[in-house]
Amino acid sequence: MHLIAPPSRSNWVRLRTLIVLRWIAIAGQLIAITVATRSFGLQIELGLAFLAIGAAIVANLVAVFVYPENKRLSEGEAASMLFFDITQLCFLLFLTGGLQNPFALLILAPVTISATTLSARTTIILGLTAITLISIVALWNLPLRSEAGDVLVLPELFAFGFWVAILIGVVFLAGYAQRVSAEVHAMSEALAATQMALAREQKLTDLGGVVAAAAHELGTPLATIMLVSAELMDELADQPELRSDAELIRDQAARCRDILASMGQAGKEDQHLKQAPISAVVTEAAEPHADRGKTIQYDVAPNPGASPDQPVVARRPEVIHGLRNLVQNAVDFAQSTVWIEIGWSPTAVIVRITDDGPGFPAHVLGRIGDPFVTARRDAGEIAARPGYAGMGLGLFIAKTLLERSGADLTFANAREPFEALARPGQPAGAVVECIWPNPEAEATARPDRRPLGQNAAIEV
Repeated sequence: MHLIAPPSRSNWVRLRTLIVLRWIAIAGQLIAITVATRSFGLQIELGLAFLAIGAAIVANLVAVFVYPENKRLSEGEAASMLFFDITQLCFLLFLTGGLQNPFALLILAPVTISATTLSARTTIILGLTAITLISIVALWNLPLRSEAGDVLVLPELFAFGFWVAILIGVVFLAGYAQRVSAEVHAMSEALAATQMALAREQKLTDLGGVVAAAAHELGTPLATIMLVSAELMDELADQPELRSDAELIRDQAARCRDILASMGQAGKEDQHLKQAPISAVVTEAAEPHADRGKTIQYDVAPNPGASPDQPVVARRPEVIHGLRNLVQNAVDFAQSTVWIEIGWSPTAVIVRITDDGPGFPAHVLGRIGDPFVTARRDAGEIAARPGYAGMGLGLFIAKTLLERSGADLTFANAREPFEALARPGQPAGAVVECIWPNPEAEATARPDRRPLGQNAAIEV
């Protein structure tokens, strides 16, 4: 049972990054064709060449208008974009002399990007695709012709050497980039695991201190109860029924003492620190902002067709910290009220946070979650939040942490941007929705929901 899915490297690739790189490639292709035809008089099939470049432009425009700017690409989506770039470039090389074109070296770029961001399996597939297409282009292509009609051809030895160099470059650069990226990724994962372990250890330490203090404070009352119950047992020797009650009191006091001693022992792990109902996790995340002068209203209910029992999810530090940042942002901008809706279906767990503030600025709505995204603040906002820097780091951290846990985040406004601001107490501001896969859906083979049980010894 887990709310947190293993982080995927491809989830860190922004769609906007690949779009910008493709725009640069498109500009370079247009410039190269223009210079080759106008300055050097080379004869090129301009219709087919502009068709290939136009396809890249259309693909970029579709990506820009269909998806938000801050979209993170999945493994398959990123691989599809890079496959398109490889195919489009090889088609242009086919039209412009194949390996006689010095720009054939650019086939290394998509494979290198794949090696640094995607899995080894995907990189191997894209690398083999690039090698296959560049080999085909080397054998069959439309030759470059000068203005006078002469065919421009490299000596066969140079052409063969160029082909071998590209093949070696694809393999070497992809392997080198994959190895370096894997080491950096492994170090990042180790750092994240260390931070999580430290947070867990801090929880255990805090709990141990609370239990030790409770055991110390309750020690004297429990000892008194046991002493008095022992004296009552002596005085009630001739009354067996009352004596049995006194024995029960003494035994239960002794049991309380043993439980407190066991909970305070080092090397015990509280099972309640591992998982909890979703509402408990969200409430814990929002608790630090409950006394900041704004009302936080909770609505916990299953979606139609879902089980009435709340999903039990992992209490991971990154989930709590990410939700806490979202609640903090809502409380900061709310006029009077923040609504936190918690729902679940057979396949998903949904947490929706809404406030009655001004909402997200329309011009940055598509980029929310990127670092250092800020808007110019007016006098009213400066007065409401004098210490707010507006760097966007809080939402960036929250979005990154929650996406690493497997969440899908959506940012929107509860009202239209040009409508008048609603009165305080009406949900008309920013809306943030987090959706995780329901962990109970992965545990359908488990027929019962067992209790957490006693504290277990930590395995070393």
